[in-house]
Amino acid sequence: MTAFARRARASAGRMHPELSLVSYTLLGHLEESGGCRATDLATHYTLDKSTVSRQVAALERTGLIERRLDPEDHRVQVLHLTQAGRRILAQVTESRREAFHERLADWPKEDLERFAAYLLRYNAAAGEGPLKERSADG
Repeated sequence: MTAFARRARASAGRMHPELSLVSYTLLGHLEESGGCRATDLATHYTLDKSTVSRQVAALERTGLIERRLDPEDHRVQVLHLTQAGRRILAQVTESRREAFHERLADWPKEDLERFAAYLLRYNAAAGEGPLKERSADG
């Protein structure tokens, strides 16, 4: 898992020098959600607000996201991808997709199916909330 995370961080950085794995993840969420507040990002990813604030500031400086007033509440600023942000996100996503395809190209179909099932199971468990502490007997 450590090697997987290291490769993910490196692939994001190769596409854009200031695009960390966290930044890439935040851009993906903004694309998927159609925009949200910085506090929503912090809550969704269980990150400290100051961490999100630094990431958001860096993404704004590089022109990948922008703030817009919420049309329903002008006191609220909503973060949105810019065209440059969409373009970079698409490039990084395609690069990662190609890397996965290369690494899995010679795997037998049965192994790919098992791997996909394990990933689905892993991701489903991740959606169940924080890890529960195990008792001493199990």
